[in-house]
Amino acid sequence: MASKATRVRAIALYKELHRLGRDYDPSYDFHGKLRRMFEKNRNLTDAEEIEQAFKFGEYIKKETLALYSLRKYRHLKRMYPSSSLSDP
Repeated sequence: MASKATRVRAIALYKELHRLGRDYDPSYDFHGKLRRMFEKNRNLTDAEEIEQAFKFGEYIKKETLALYSLRKYRHLKRMYPSSSLSDP
């Protein structure tokens, strides 16, 4: 059985990922995949497996944030004409 601290940590990670998923592409079904991922790992008992699942969740969070940053950068790049950047 997982400790209370592990449970609180899992809920916090779930909430963070759920908030990040609000801005994700609706056709990807981010929230559905997130829920299935957490349900699949709900019965883990080994501390090493639980820690590995947390690390994977943190990895997903970092990758999602990186995709949002890249999307923001691409949008800003499209806002300015490319000819103004090449002039000396």
